[in-house]
Amino acid sequence: MSGGRNGPLLLAVESSCDETSIALVEGGRRIHANVVASQVAMHAAAGGIVPEVAARAHLRWIVPVLEEAWSEAALEWSDVDGVAVTYGPGLAGSLLVGINFAKALAYVRGKPLIGVNHLEGHVYAAWLSASESAADRDGSAHEEPVFPLVALVVSGGHTFLAEMRDHLTYRLLGQTVDDAAGEAFDKVGRLLGLGYPGGPEIMRAAAGATRRDIVFPRAWMGTSYDFSFSGLKTAARRIVDAARADEGLPADDPKARLSRETIAELAYGFQESVVDVLVTKTIRAAEETSARSIVLGGGVAANRVLRERLVGEAQARGLPCIVPPPALCTDNGAMIGAAGAWRLAAGDRAGLDLDARPSLPLATR
Repeated sequence: MSGGRNGPLLLAVESSCDETSIALVEGGRRIHANVVASQVAMHAAAGGIVPEVAARAHLRWIVPVLEEAWSEAALEWSDVDGVAVTYGPGLAGSLLVGINFAKALAYVRGKPLIGVNHLEGHVYAAWLSASESAADRDGSAHEEPVFPLVALVVSGGHTFLAEMRDHLTYRLLGQTVDDAAGEAFDKVGRLLGLGYPGGPEIMRAAAGATRRDIVFPRAWMGTSYDFSFSGLKTAARRIVDAARADEGLPADDPKARLSRETIAELAYGFQESVVDVLVTKTIRAAEETSARSIVLGGGVAANRVLRERLVGEAQARGLPCIVPPPALCTDNGAMIGAAGAWRLAAGDRAGLDLDARPSLPLATR
């Protein structure tokens, strides 16, 4: 690379779900630009992501997002060493928009194309330099992960624990056997009459809880590192229905809302159940694998209670826990650029036949 930069500069494209994002990332660590166009408002009325609507929105926003990224970074195509793009997992239509756009850019500009696993991107968000990130200007200190490590990725579509002994090497320790934690947050948020997405709404409601008497069940699944949240959703429905009956609300009128105090207490109990299981299993995995650090990523990692609880439990055991700033936990192009830099250095190149893999795994046991 020119100009004395610290590693290759990648233009990275992310469109796996409902965020259209393009970033310019140097050396897998420094963010020059990270532009995200969110579709949350578009899908709020449906209470979840509508795949066809998401794909069309990507088509609408991907060129303006690219233009804004160039403007923010103040760089030229001659500075770019490769084009990285998410090719799975995710929504097929959404993935295809980003893949085909990245292919066109790489072909026209004569740059290598690098396919990146979306889940790997969430892990590598931990390597992005927070002090230099345009997405985080609050002065947070940055500490790089140390191998071997345990990574917990928690999002709307995925929840898993993986061990990393070195870059790009993964061993799956456990994963959700049914619903992801983020999906459970969305579902329970709807049961409580809160907005979409459910995670931030439940976190805000729970912060106002003055009574904390309602305890939701935990699915420990023995000594396994797997997760299960389907039963928790079912229990949440029963608990919410009972609370509605206690307040004399009609069962057939979803517009009749529980009191603010009850919503806060229920939100607190549900959030505690999810956080307790995630943190306990992660800490146990770190101890049993002799990990030297812990990485937390994914959209649910933006949850303040989960972040603080995991960091606190890790530090109590002398383990650093690296959590990206919230803007880098949700889907974004910078994390794809971070992972893409390590893939490029490893010699990975994708051809113009790169296709979407909606169910692409990160690792196997």
